[in-house]
Amino acid sequence: MAKRGRSGKSSGRPIGRTTAALSDAPASANAAGPVQGIYYIDTGDCELLQDPDNSNGWLLKINGVMSSHIDLADPLFLDFEYMRWIAALVESRWPQLDKPKLRALHLGGGACSMARYVHAAYPDARQVVVELDGKLAGYVRDWFELPKAPLLRIRVGEARQVTESLTPETRDLIIRDVFSGAFTPRALTTREFVEHADRVLAPGGVYVVNSGDSPDLKSAREDAATIADVFEHTVIIADPAMLKGRRYGNIIIAGSHQPLPDDPALVRTLLGGAVPAHLWQDHQVRAFAVGAKVRHDPQLPEDPAPGEAS
Repeated sequence: MAKRGRSGKSSGRPIGRTTAALSDAPASANAAGPVQGIYYIDTGDCELLQDPDNSNGWLLKINGVMSSHIDLADPLFLDFEYMRWIAALVESRWPQLDKPKLRALHLGGGACSMARYVHAAYPDARQVVVELDGKLAGYVRDWFELPKAPLLRIRVGEARQVTESLTPETRDLIIRDVFSGAFTPRALTTREFVEHADRVLAPGGVYVVNSGDSPDLKSAREDAATIADVFEHTVIIADPAMLKGRRYGNIIIAGSHQPLPDDPALVRTLLGGAVPAHLWQDHQVRAFAVGAKVRHDPQLPEDPAPGEAS
């Protein structure tokens, strides 16, 4: 679930919110580069739309839900506000001047907008994008000229299974941005899954989730409670209307075993966006989560003892 913004991260040029009409003609899956139209994928269909206000811009909808925006000419341009919030947090945690060789894992691919951004901001980064839909992953590689392996690999698979298979302490950054409709699949939101993510993170690593929610904020509070139950340090980034339960939208929650950035420059960046955002520190996150349940995997029935009837 994504909400579009009005300006990009680095270029500062305005981007409108209108959506171009779909072409009546079926799109060719073998066309070189992006071609507007409807494409059938393993999990349903996707719609590729030209951005009417940006000749280099493309929008991707998956099963009717807005998923991604790509600017072919400027990978640092992030049209979706929540992605700009993640980028600001990442840049504050790992200043580009330090030239870090980030190891990033993206759970949920879409058009690989965040992976393109990380590659442009940190050219030495090594990234893996986990995408459930193999056909979509192939289209995205063809359309958007993504960096090649080992700089960026797309691994087709289910996000939890892939995360559980990874070697401990091999990632600096994990971004969970997986949706089935309006919400993240429960298997990617439990304490047991967060523990797997924590195991994969190197010391000082950061786990970031895009928590989409309705005005009751039940899902976001449970996400916050679950992440805070695993990590000593947490932050939330969201716009005030979302935090007050006034609309549907995105809340960014991050966890780490080291303190997360709270520097004034980050706050100024967040407040200066098209949708000014608040940065909540750990005590505010935990207050937000009071009363919310820590999610757990379903309990499997115990095997009957020898001699007991099954």
